[in-house]
Amino acid sequence: MGTPHNHAKEGQIAKTVLMPGDPLRAKYIAETFLENPVQFNTVRNMFGYTGTYKGKEVSVMGSGMGMPSIGIYSYELFKFYGVETIIRVGSTGAIQPHVHIRDVIITQAASTDSNWSYQYGVNGTLSACATYDLIEKAVKVAKDMGVNYHVGPICSMDIFYNADEEAWKKWSAMGHLGVEMESYALFCNAAYLGKKAACLLTVSDSFFGEPETTAEERQNSFTQMMEIALEIAE
Repeated sequence: MGTPHNHAKEGQIAKTVLMPGDPLRAKYIAETFLENPVQFNTVRNMFGYTGTYKGKEVSVMGSGMGMPSIGIYSYELFKFYGVETIIRVGSTGAIQPHVHIRDVIITQAASTDSNWSYQYGVNGTLSACATYDLIEKAVKVAKDMGVNYHVGPICSMDIFYNADEEAWKKWSAMGHLGVEMESYALFCNAAYLGKKAACLLTVSDSFFGEPETTAEERQNSFTQMMEIALEIAE
């Protein structure tokens, strides 16, 4: 068994996978939170590991940046490896003034400027949503942990360095909490394949002038988001 992007063998990947964008963040999660983690993938340095958390078997694997990348990895996990649930754990830029650095966003739905849903031939605009029971569980865990969290929609964008530097303001005006680059494709893959998906995001920067987190902080210190994801892993 294997794909062009994942050399794991049958049975090496758990039913639930945490999926950060950065493969080094996947390595950090595995080494910090999982008991007896075993690496199952190194193809293209997209590291994947399986271990246990409080007795539950859980895997963690990087997704890379952007919808094409997470689209490939999540599809293969769902379609070829029997994964039932993928929880994205990533970073986001806040586009609301009440959403602050290091707050956690529990994503309800993802809008996009991508044409990702074109492939499904739907005659309209496809709304890509997280799985409700995962949202419900994440909210409970966040409350119990005392985490400063927000629930709402985000926007998955194709462009990081946008020529229109104020494009985010239109999404903000429509009540979106943050911008990132992956969740829409993940939610679409889950819906199309009859699987579950959720997205937990830590605010790493804000369009309202708060100081940004460093790459090292994003890799190693977003522990509240990681713990919430591990607690809701099925």
